[in-house]
This record gives sequence, C-alpha cells and structure tokens, in this order.
Amino acid sequence: MTFSERLKIIQNLPLVKRKIIFWSIIIILGLIICSLYVIDIRNKIKTFPMEESLERLNLPNLKEGLEEIPKFETKEIDELKK
Repeated sequence: MTFSERLKIIQNLPLVKRKIIFWSIIIILGLIICSLYVIDIRNKIKTFPMEESLERLNLPNLKEGLEEIPKFETKEIDELKK
C-alpha cells in the first residue's frame, strides 16, 4: 500500500479518528525530539571542561575565605570544649 493510498484511507475516516491519528503522531514525534534533546544535553554536560572553566572564573578558594571570617569565641563555649 502506497503513501497516497494510506492518506486517502485516513482522509475518509471520521473527524474524531483523524484527530486521534494526528495527535498521536505529534506526541510520538515530540517524545522523540525531547529524548534526543536530553541525550544531547547529557553528552554536553559529560564533556564540559569543568576545571578549565573554574580556572577562567578566578573564584577565590572557599578555604581562604573561611579563614578570613572573624571567629566569635565566648568563655562558655571554651569551657564546654574542655
């Protein structure tokens, strides 16, 4: 059966059945496109050069930042530690 014959059969169906066929095809194609998009994003994340990007950002190290924060000490806390 050729494509044009199938198309004529579909054209002769009632409107409700044609809409069901149409939306089924749209949903299937949408799922295929979305799955390909997710696979592509996953591959891009895996190959993303994280170390090089962090070096280019020149972010200060967290340890250095924590050492610079003033520490609050009280006698009560110091006594509890002993």
